[in-house]
Amino acid sequence: MIDAVDREILHALQRAPRAPFRRIAEVIGVSEQTAARRYQALRRSGVIRVVGLVNPAVYGQAQWVARIRSRPDRVGPLADSLVKRQDIAHANLSSGGSEIICVIRAPVDAEREDVLLRQLPRSASVLDVTIDLVLHSFGQTDSRDWTGYGAGLTSDQVKRLTGSDRALTPAGRPQPPTDEDSLLLNALAEDGRTTHTRLAELSGWSNTRVARRLDALETSGTLFYDVDLLPERLGHALNATLWLRVAPACVNQVGEELVRHPEVAFAAAVSGRHNLMATVICRDAEDFYRYLTTRVATIVGIDAYEVSIRVRRLKQAASLIYHGRLVRPAPAPDLRPGPAIRTTAAESTRRDRRKGAQAKPGSAHGPRS
Repeated sequence: MIDAVDREILHALQRAPRAPFRRIAEVIGVSEQTAARRYQALRRSGVIRVVGLVNPAVYGQAQWVARIRSRPDRVGPLADSLVKRQDIAHANLSSGGSEIICVIRAPVDAEREDVLLRQLPRSASVLDVTIDLVLHSFGQTDSRDWTGYGAGLTSDQVKRLTGSDRALTPAGRPQPPTDEDSLLLNALAEDGRTTHTRLAELSGWSNTRVARRLDALETSGTLFYDVDLLPERLGHALNATLWLRVAPACVNQVGEELVRHPEVAFAAAVSGRHNLMATVICRDAEDFYRYLTTRVATIVGIDAYEVSIRVRRLKQAASLIYHGRLVRPAPAPDLRPGPAIRTTAAESTRRDRRKGAQAKPGSAHGPRS
């Protein structure tokens, strides 16, 4: 279980994912070595992953929420096939193991049937499918992270860490990265805290050029950082999706209020029968009941709600869950329009092993370590 220092480090990384350990240590009052050691321990154990991602909006991608109801005895293979897709994110197995809830990245003008059928294998095990468009995500970029584990930073500490108490709002439409950016982006997709020095080695650029290019990508909104956490490893076993029906005049007010709750990891306005959804993370059933009856119940404008309880977490924004650890699912996704051949990490490993088995003794093309 994490302690107060771990909580402060997690919160610091959510607010400033690439902040140097020296600055984090100064803010929380520990040595630089302690801050680095604690973070590396959390990362090695699969509790946290900091990753740099290209904004899907750069390539005209929107987010769609799919609810796929399946036969319980066949939902496992279906879920496994879905989470391997690069354009599927935040996938969970819910409702007693009979429903998969996932986010699909696809153009906003795509037909809903086309959006799903490219990802969903044709299967008699699928009983029902609903797909709704995410219209608006609530909260600033640095305030949407779940902090129900007990974030330790004060507003003054956040300001010292980031140099501001307000989130950066990119100006204008984010621009697609160039081919020259690919080495930087691939490295950041593996580890969002890769140093400027290491990025310079990989790209052949100077440290100054790397810093300048990252600043341009970040301020334009092309590049953002995601901090994936495993709540179960932080003492929070219950994860639920709330599907809310809200009076149209109250949607924005309700969404902004929800996203400020420590229990809420994500809140968005969506199309469909329920016009607002929220991901809620609590310690247990009693904690969730308390949240519903003391926090949600007091919000004006909610007419009705439905609850989907998560049974198993399958995929985060940029991580698969494998044996209770966050792991990278595959190489960085290519969101550019047009066909692309994508290979999952598991497929790549199997391919390398086959090549190794076929290689002659002493061959340079044997299996990789």
